[in-house]
Amino acid sequence: MSWLHNRKTQFKIYNGPAAGWGALLSVTHAWLNSEQPIKNVKALLRTNQHGGFDCPGCAWGDPPDSGAVKFCENGAKAINWEATSRRVDATFFARHSVTQLREQSDYWLEYQGRLTEPVRYDAATDRYLPISWDAAFAVIAGHLNHLESPDQAEFYTSGRASNEAAFLYQLFARAYGTNNFPDCSNMCHEASGVALNGSLGTGKGTVTFEDFEHADAIFVLGQNPGTNHPRMLEPLRDAVRRGAKVVCFNPLKERGLERFQHPQKMSEMLTNRSKPMHTDFFQPALGGDMAILRGMAKFLLAWERDAQRRGVSGVLDDDFILLQTDGFAAYLEVLDATDWAHIVEQSGLSLGQIERAAKLYCEASNVIFCWAMGITQHHHGVATIQEIVNLQLLRGNVGRLGAGLCPVRGHSNVQGDRTMGINERPPQEFLDRLAESFSFEPPRGNGHNTVEAIHAMLKGEARVFVALGGNFAQATPDSVLTHQALRNCALTVQISTKLNRSHLMVGRDALILPCLGRTDIDQQAAGAQCVTVEDSFSMVHASFGQLEPLSKQMRSEPWIIAGIAEATLGNHPVSWQAMRDDYRLIRDAIARTVPGFDQFEDRLKQPGGFHLPNSASQRVWRTSTEKARFSATFLPDSLVHEKVRASGQRHDLIVQSLRSHDQYNTTIYSLNDRYRGVSGQREVLFINQADIDRLGFEAGEKVDLVSLWDDRVERKVKGFTLLPYDIPEGQAAAYYPEINPLVPLDSFGVDSFTPASKFIPIKLLPGERGAKLELTEA
Repeated sequence: MSWLHNRKTQFKIYNGPAAGWGALLSVTHAWLNSEQPIKNVKALLRTNQHGGFDCPGCAWGDPPDSGAVKFCENGAKAINWEATSRRVDATFFARHSVTQLREQSDYWLEYQGRLTEPVRYDAATDRYLPISWDAAFAVIAGHLNHLESPDQAEFYTSGRASNEAAFLYQLFARAYGTNNFPDCSNMCHEASGVALNGSLGTGKGTVTFEDFEHADAIFVLGQNPGTNHPRMLEPLRDAVRRGAKVVCFNPLKERGLERFQHPQKMSEMLTNRSKPMHTDFFQPALGGDMAILRGMAKFLLAWERDAQRRGVSGVLDDDFILLQTDGFAAYLEVLDATDWAHIVEQSGLSLGQIERAAKLYCEASNVIFCWAMGITQHHHGVATIQEIVNLQLLRGNVGRLGAGLCPVRGHSNVQGDRTMGINERPPQEFLDRLAESFSFEPPRGNGHNTVEAIHAMLKGEARVFVALGGNFAQATPDSVLTHQALRNCALTVQISTKLNRSHLMVGRDALILPCLGRTDIDQQAAGAQCVTVEDSFSMVHASFGQLEPLSKQMRSEPWIIAGIAEATLGNHPVSWQAMRDDYRLIRDAIARTVPGFDQFEDRLKQPGGFHLPNSASQRVWRTSTEKARFSATFLPDSLVHEKVRASGQRHDLIVQSLRSHDQYNTTIYSLNDRYRGVSGQREVLFINQADIDRLGFEAGEKVDLVSLWDDRVERKVKGFTLLPYDIPEGQAAAYYPEINPLVPLDSFGVDSFTPASKFIPIKLLPGERGAKLELTEA
């Protein structure tokens, strides 16, 4: 075997399975590295348990009869990362100026530990200094109440926020007078919500965990569950074992989609055996999924017409199409008009491979389609998801057991936040209920999404930025412009658990407010509180923190929001202090306002929580025609955006962003990526060896990446090591957020504004002279 290495970094092929011994060793390292391992054992054993806390990682659901251990490798890392004994306090900020901290890596910043007291930026010393909670609230209220318009404030939300915090946050901002709610959903699954709402009348997936046990085929598109949703590996492995087809589409050959060794199955661990994770694996071109789906549908239509000519039963569900859908005739016209050569060229697959995928789909009675950001973060993300829906409608694979649609959400409560009203384009029905419940008239116009908020801050039209969690500076596209947008603000407020780069992109005034995490005990006047979250299957769970907070100065998110609201609005439209003291009052308000939450408090007592009703899963279509809708959209003429073509330069590669295995969103647990064989480095470009040769470089050489866009702005990242990888020619991949500076702010999805981070045309330039890793024989 060969690998690239120097004294600090190493790239070596990983031959082990997903999970297994590698996962156990990684979890053990994270556990010991928390510096309070004994306490954290207690926390880990209460993860996703009734009466315990909901994992702060991904939004994958739990089967009702799962075993005693209900966390995965990356969930354990998230818990140990949050439940650390390391502290970032006044002493820390006295040692480090903001300018000095900007020179540190994202990994180093978060590794310093939990934020433990509120601080305010002092420009004279370039340091954060302690401030009391009351004084911090007064600063925020002073800024907000002196704005010319409430729409000059932006209220950002991370998917980590609980239902209670999100509901209180949107209530405060709307009572203040704005619908400016940029949030993390804008950057990940916004395309899913837009597409599903347009086609089915609901923005959520239609399946439950039980459906996976009855599916005959599961199609996984644009998703790497081994790293991003590891608990999904078990139902996929179980599906293969019982004879179902698991069909994966991913440009990269990912270990988490190939083989799986269950850490709780001693027979597998002791014998070092593993099970396959798929039955079929296709490597499409980046952005080519819509063409594949269109080709599959064309094959279905051809087979249906052939069956009609022969007078035998066809492959389409005619009764479902006739009774439950509309737009079928227009969709057929688009299918017939789509040229096969266009499909093959854009998909990156052969005609035979597309036919094979169509046969796998037709041979299964019940089919589930799963997807993630490999589908959503494209210019045509909405159209691609609607093409998934089209394919499912052709065979009636929506609204019955074992079949349906599953957008696999990333953050643990990003779906719940939207349910609670974190939406810059809120449905009028929600605003009507809010007005009735709280006796005030909420703003009715559209607010800002993430891209629009950045533009508003750059132009000086938005002057106050409040972030409920997250790392806005690093999660967003076009990093240089985004950082400048934050620095343009009169005030930036970060409600956070750990130090990150967003805290260093200070406005003229800036506050960091330390909040409790999911693992922390939340003690209020009415006693210990629980919060709730909603997973990808629309299950709502209660979450009780298990560990004593590191500092008495740390406060819960609802407590902080209530404090800001009271300082800004007094007791309008509610007693914020009462809400802060007893979260049951927040849940009562949710039950009055949000459909599906009646008897909220009582239903939380059920083990596993309760399921929110999903209209599409019951074949109730809340569209304008009260039917599921086929979408008649043509394939893009070119996947390369016209602004790239107008730049006058031809790209060398198309690059996509992705996470390393030791990463969750912008949180980086280490500089390693076990499944891809990387250790000690993150500035890596995964690339086909043929492209290295074509472009005149060598494996291990360092290069600079420049993205193309017709706006005369140079977007460049430097010093990326070329790493040969199993990826189609002409394509490449690199870690997020390191390549976020390459994503133009205006490169986003049609109708969704989701950054097109999975399709970045770039040129490669030689890097630092002589900077090259050597290829060495093992």
